[in-house]
Amino acid sequence: MHLSEKVHPAVRGLRAAARPVVTGSAHSFPATRTSQSDLWADFFHEHYSGLPLARRIFENAGIGSRSTAVDPRTEKAVSTWSTGQRMARYIKEALPLGRQTVTAALESAGLAPQDVGLLAVASCTGYTTPGLDLRLADELGMSSKVQRLFVGHMGCYAAIPGLGAVSDFVASRGRPAVLLCLELTSLHVQPPTDDLEQIVAHALFADAAAAVVLEPNAGSGYEVLDVVAVTDHSTADLMSWEITDLGFKMGLSPKVPDVLAQHVGEVVRDQLLAPHGLAPEDVTGWAVHPGGKRILEVVGERLALPDDALKASYDVLDECGNCSSPTVLMVLERMPSAEGPVVALAFGPGLTLYAALLRRS
Repeated sequence: MHLSEKVHPAVRGLRAAARPVVTGSAHSFPATRTSQSDLWADFFHEHYSGLPLARRIFENAGIGSRSTAVDPRTEKAVSTWSTGQRMARYIKEALPLGRQTVTAALESAGLAPQDVGLLAVASCTGYTTPGLDLRLADELGMSSKVQRLFVGHMGCYAAIPGLGAVSDFVASRGRPAVLLCLELTSLHVQPPTDDLEQIVAHALFADAAAAVVLEPNAGSGYEVLDVVAVTDHSTADLMSWEITDLGFKMGLSPKVPDVLAQHVGEVVRDQLLAPHGLAPEDVTGWAVHPGGKRILEVVGERLALPDDALKASYDVLDECGNCSSPTVLMVLERMPSAEGPVVALAFGPGLTLYAALLRRS
């Protein structure tokens, strides 16, 4: 009797897991680019009636410039738009931006759209059915058999579980996959208020798209080794994204950095690195989501990182703002080319911390 005849039919034909490797990446921005100072002077100064606290928040956000799909300086009525109007604008802006980003990522990997086995899209700033994933697959000319996944309302950390999902697909199916993270936060400017959380959100958030391509057993790139997470359910109300009649409203408590400080060491040291025999000092690159200056300071302090370890994160915050889910992928693109382990870390509603361990080869 052949060995194959002794194997249960349910497990016949299973292949050994492939190594999922990031072989291509790209990011894109909407056309409008604005300095933080001009955005304050030309719109938010009047929006907040010159409120001194609002001005200080904008000036101290650590942001020099950002890109937006909606420029409130020329579309001043954006804060009065209905959610329906904002969703219509979302698909109008998201489709060409997503197409441009995925096309560039595939080109950097040397693949064609027809090679893709799974297209995953993460976004929390807009919804449409047929979804952005389906429309992009059609416009890009992907196979009618391509599998699709849409990840919604996970916020700033969505890139990491998205990376975990596409990595699992590549490992188990042995086929390439694409992850696109696309956010248009400028669609959700809220009416004037003295609410501190709204002011902080408007001072921080910007628009972008970022995509990565993963292939099985590729010779060079970032191999995805592990993904871990922790959620502090007792602090779930500290960060929120509420659907209202006037778009999506951000809730962002100033207590968020303090909660992250309690958990980031455990997540990175104990859950992510220790099972692989690693410690923070073994890591050659840190791709940390720049949710704000204080968040980056907390990560650096709790992990005792060298002064320049988070330079890429600070640079992305300065040049691009907090673009929600694409941001950590944009930081990853700026990692030094030295071989070795790399940690990607992001935070969001829940309050949730997600971390991925990559190895550059």
